[in-house]
This record gives sequence, C-alpha cells and structure tokens, in this order.
Amino acid sequence: MLAACWSHARRKFYEVAQATNAPIATEALGRIAKLYAIEADVRGQSPGHRLAARRNRAKLVVEAMRLWFEEQLPVVPGRSTIAEAIRYTLSRWDALTRFLHDGRIELDTNPVERAIRPVALGRKNHLFAGSDGGGHRWAVLCSLIESCKLNDVEPYAYLHDVLIRMVDGHPINRLDELLPWAWKAGNPVKS
Repeated sequence: MLAACWSHARRKFYEVAQATNAPIATEALGRIAKLYAIEADVRGQSPGHRLAARRNRAKLVVEAMRLWFEEQLPVVPGRSTIAEAIRYTLSRWDALTRFLHDGRIELDTNPVERAIRPVALGRKNHLFAGSDGGGHRWAVLCSLIESCKLNDVEPYAYLHDVLIRMVDGHPINRLDELLPWAWKAGNPVKS
C-alpha cells in the first residue's frame, strides 16, 4: 500500500499562493497546517498513540478538507494552477490518508528526503564507482548507513559487529536479525 507525502501536496498550494495569492490556496495551506499541528503533538509517541490521536483529531480535518476540495474544484477554472493542485491532491487521496490507518506511517517523506540528501549531493562523485557492481555496492552501503541513522544505530559499530557476525557464521536464514531496525549490539550467534 502506497503512502503519499503531504509535503508534496502542500507544495502545490504553496506555489499557487506565492504566485497568485489565491484565497483558495491560502485556505488549503491553513487546512494542511492543522494536520501538521496534530502531528507535532504526537511526534515521538508510540504508533498506537499516534494512530488514536489521528483517528480522533486528524480524521475530521482530512474529511472536511476532502469535501472542501470537492466543493472548490467546480468553481475554479479547469486549467488553472489551483485546479491542478486540487486534482493532484484528490487523485492521491487514498495514499495521502494512509497515515490515518497506520501509526507508523509519517505524514510526509521529509525525514527520508533529509536522510538521502548526502547521497543525492554526492551523485556526481558516485558516478566514479569504477563499475556497475561497484556502484551497486556503494548504494547498498549508503542505504545501510542511512538506515542505521534512521534507527538510532551508530553506523560504524553496526557494520563492525555485523561483519564479524557474518565471518563467525551467523545463519543465513536469520539475516533479518542483522538489519538496522532489528540489530542489537553484542547479541551472540545462536546456531
């Protein structure tokens, strides 16, 4: 199931508001801001707590927003940028509202985009990996390091421990235990 990014939907309205100061775009930004305010209140809480808060508070905001978008669309010029922003949002509605059904899903992809920024900035340097295989290994390593950071795992300690475990014969059918979100430092190999 795809979860879409509210930040991308918001950007469409922000661009219209900046260019035209359209009241509908400004109103859409205010409605989306309410979702972000709710998320700010539950950030760092357990998925269950986040889900309950979203169902109690955010769901009403989202339902009202969809009705409002559907009311606005017929009254704006069909080829206008505000109509495009509304259609963009409505066409992704199921994915945009996925966060209402799973407390683990973020409202937007901003944390992930921040995490991959160093990789994107180094893209030209990464062209010189030497070969397709080298590029693939570089991508795997970057993904592991950024996954460590997202899971509050120190990358060097993680890679050092996992490589030692693999050399010492960690069972291949239990590699999932070595992924950054499941890894625990110093766990002995159980055969």
